[in-house]
Amino acid sequence: MSQFFSNVEPNIIDDEMVQKAIEEKCPEDLGDLARQENTNVKAVTELQLSFKSILQIANLWPLENLTKLQLDNNFIEKIEGLESLVHLVWLDLSFNNIEVIEGLDTLAKLQDLSLYSNRISKIEHMDALQELQIFSIGKNNLTILEDVVCLRRLKNLRTLNLSGNPFCSKEHYRLFVVAHLPSLVYLDFKLVRHSTVRFLHSLTGKSGNSILQSLCFVALGAGSLQKSGSQKHTTAFVEHLNGSLLFDNLYGEDREVAKLASIPAVEDLLQAYPSWFVLVSENLYNYGLEEYEKREAEVSKFYKRFHEVLTVNQQESKRIISDFESQNQKRLDELYQAGRDDIAESKQAQGKENVHQLWDALMTLEVLVSNDLEELLQEFKRSIDVIASTFIETIQGIYPFHSIQCRDLENEQHEKLMEIIIATMEKLEEEEFEKNLEDNLPDDVRKLLMDKNTIVSTINMSHRIRLRKIDKRESDMLCNIYKW
Repeated sequence: MSQFFSNVEPNIIDDEMVQKAIEEKCPEDLGDLARQENTNVKAVTELQLSFKSILQIANLWPLENLTKLQLDNNFIEKIEGLESLVHLVWLDLSFNNIEVIEGLDTLAKLQDLSLYSNRISKIEHMDALQELQIFSIGKNNLTILEDVVCLRRLKNLRTLNLSGNPFCSKEHYRLFVVAHLPSLVYLDFKLVRHSTVRFLHSLTGKSGNSILQSLCFVALGAGSLQKSGSQKHTTAFVEHLNGSLLFDNLYGEDREVAKLASIPAVEDLLQAYPSWFVLVSENLYNYGLEEYEKREAEVSKFYKRFHEVLTVNQQESKRIISDFESQNQKRLDELYQAGRDDIAESKQAQGKENVHQLWDALMTLEVLVSNDLEELLQEFKRSIDVIASTFIETIQGIYPFHSIQCRDLENEQHEKLMEIIIATMEKLEEEEFEKNLEDNLPDDVRKLLMDKNTIVSTINMSHRIRLRKIDKRESDMLCNIYKW
């Protein structure tokens, strides 16, 4: 028992331990009553026996009205002795040495169960816990991800913690769990996205078919999740690129440049610049929408073919089963009419052979549909990979966004602005600036123009901020497509 310390002796729950726990937990008046001989302890509803070095659960049967029991951080190896605690709502057995889930059949009212940090290797024997809402079984020895499927029977389960188990490192672990347990709200302390649940559930339906659920992984990776209320340009990854949104974002908070607009040449520059920048943004926006349509068409094509394969499989299965039922009914009629034992035995043997043939036919059909779906998945994945990689390559270089036009336009505008400001300052120093124009300059602009280092530093800082915003817009687009 790895949790034992050399200087700690294991205990078994006895009357003295229970009595002491009641005295510590209960209010003073109830504690006084508990100290009296032969006191009825049925009024006790909560009991904490944490860190008591308990090895075996025993002697809890008198506390039949317990609703909350804490047995965490002990040495318990087996779940037992809880049969009489039929009113338990909350049970904590975390941080023990339990290897098997058992002994819970009478706890039909249990809503919160923690088996965190034990030695459990299989999820089992939990069908009686129909009221269970919260279940923590993280940090155990669970290796078979498919065992999670049995939790589908717990219709009220909303919060599940599996973190720290070996199967959590498997690819698509989280998607697998959500696909099979669509009612979950929290998984491993993280909120389960409603859009994810709806999408996976739409694929799996009510059948729980493992083939359908395996399709969730590639389909979800394809990114056809539609968030409620989301707009088309968001799912196309080109939000903030339509119209002048990106340009407004670049200059909307730049007060220093706005001040400099009172200089006539700067004003002309700022008026001409947006039209070019907006044109580039619009082109990229339109390109993103075109690519979005391609992705959606590919996903729709996948769904259509997917349902076609399943429909053909279901129709063929129904035909095979219908033929078997007809033959079986005919054979039963012949058995009923037969008066000889040898004929009955012959019909019985024929019936067994027909059952084997039915099995072989259905299994062959299952293999065929599995192969068809696997081929469909691979074809879908290849198409999606091509679409995604093309979009990424285009954004990164082929389409003139980062390397050419947007950054170049900003750099060009910055250079022109700097030239105008330097020239204006030189004219002011040489008193060549027209008197009426100089008089119309606001005081804060005049102050800016008095110090060359300050104005140059200010303009350069504004320029770097705008470049970072351009880079971030590109980065967001690439990150979204990578996630998709």
